[in-house]
Amino acid sequence: MSQDDDIYEIHAVRYARHDRPAHENFIGGDPHDNAPMPLDYFVWAIIGRNRHFVLDTGFDAAMARKRGREMIRSPAEGLAALGLDVAAVPDVILSHMHYDHAGNHSMFPSARYHIQDREMAYCTGRCMCHGVLRQPFEAEDVTAMVHRIFEGRARFHDGSSEVAPGISVHHVGGHSLGLQVVRVRTRRGWVVLASDASHFYANFQQRRPFPIVADVAQMLEGYDTLHRLATSQDHIIPGHDPLVMQRYPASRPGLEGIAVRLDAPPLG
Repeated sequence: MSQDDDIYEIHAVRYARHDRPAHENFIGGDPHDNAPMPLDYFVWAIIGRNRHFVLDTGFDAAMARKRGREMIRSPAEGLAALGLDVAAVPDVILSHMHYDHAGNHSMFPSARYHIQDREMAYCTGRCMCHGVLRQPFEAEDVTAMVHRIFEGRARFHDGSSEVAPGISVHHVGGHSLGLQVVRVRTRRGWVVLASDASHFYANFQQRRPFPIVADVAQMLEGYDTLHRLATSQDHIIPGHDPLVMQRYPASRPGLEGIAVRLDAPPLG
């Protein structure tokens, strides 16, 4: 294996957005803080010399209407702009099973799915009897994952695990009990794709938890894990922050506002 075989490009592909005020993004947020703090929705492409992965699968237009989100493009369109054929993607990593990370059931027909043991136990177990915990999940996403398991298209991980040379997953919990983050070796060092371990830069930088949470203590400990796994704070990529699109260069000319390259140093 060449020394470059475990060095990857990472691209954040933006596919949807949602307007909301800042106070809704923090536990104990000041109800008078109505400054705009919208969410962007991403999937992530991890592209190497001999292999590539997609992190999370997003949601479709029907789910956008149901949940009141603004659909910008299908995740498949954004990935195709990077040259990825979703029908041929061999591996998908699911950070967790919330609706905005685990939809588009037929988009990756050839893929093997990587998920934490604890996430499947959580979203199919007794916690789903409680509406407040069930709310971020969709039953159809969960049953689609069960079908993949029976089709032999799932690989379970328990805690920290190497997915491929230069790529590992790490359980952090918090936002969802089986949430995992992804650590990737890049040309600029170890980048950590936090997904919903930190929705915004402000969550992990200011240690202010996001209000959709299964375990607050795990969420706070997860911020420490992000710092421990990443080469520096600038190597931590939050899961929903529009600032990501401003801080990194477009993946290639013509993809401004669609995809940015996270293995490149931040701009400025």
